[in-house]
Amino acid sequence: MFTRMLKLRLLNAVAPAYFFMATASTFALHFAFFIPTIFPNPEASLSSSAALHTVVFLFLMFNALGNYIMTIKYPAESANETAVPVCSPHCSDKVDAHYLLNGRHFCKLCKKVILKRDHHCFFTGNCIGNKNMRYFIMFCIYTSCTCLYSLVLGVAFLTVEYSISFENPLTFLTLLPLSTGYFFMGTISGLQLFLVLMLYVWLGIGLVCAGFCCQQVLLVARGQTWCQLQRGQLVESSNPWIANLKDVFGSRWILGLILPVQTVEMGSMDLDAHKQD
Repeated sequence: MFTRMLKLRLLNAVAPAYFFMATASTFALHFAFFIPTIFPNPEASLSSSAALHTVVFLFLMFNALGNYIMTIKYPAESANETAVPVCSPHCSDKVDAHYLLNGRHFCKLCKKVILKRDHHCFFTGNCIGNKNMRYFIMFCIYTSCTCLYSLVLGVAFLTVEYSISFENPLTFLTLLPLSTGYFFMGTISGLQLFLVLMLYVWLGIGLVCAGFCCQQVLLVARGQTWCQLQRGQLVESSNPWIANLKDVFGSRWILGLILPVQTVEMGSMDLDAHKQD
């Protein structure tokens, strides 16, 4: 048990550092290589295209980072419980959170009581629950869009700079192993290998975030959490799926789609969180 918790705490510290390193690398590659190489001439048409791509990239990155900050700023912890509560008979020391009553969990990593806990996110370093679920979902959406958009620009950069054709799907599939071999042979530089590696990182993160976002939206629509699924508990929500989505995304959900702002009243969320699982 001690070894498992030590690994989880280490992951809780490493994952945010990995996220910020990937973010900084994406910024650097975009403005130092992609835009200057893909749009090299100061012509009016190319300048407007470069500006458009820059605005789109900054918009996606702003929302990804903004919702990331909001996920941390509005934690799902209970403000009324500071002491470690007594565990219910249904919990197990093999998991990272004790299940309590009335939809509450005690997270061993956060060391706090979490309202309507869904899971612990290692990239944000806190638990996802009733208060920050909307920001987490939007963070996944915009992170996925940012990564896939960067992947497209990266492929365009390789096409323009090195005349690599990606018409054959095998070109992308074999790009990393071939580039690794060329690097050890001294044919390409470390920066070129790093760029190729980032293409696969963007693809992986983009697909994982997209799939995870779809899963979370389905759970929210059903009025259920990931913790309940882990316990094998199926919840039949009395509210329609539209009402369940509104509880999370709020009445100003359209504004929340384009800006990382608060769209749900905290008081109503706290009241809903104390309902039974």
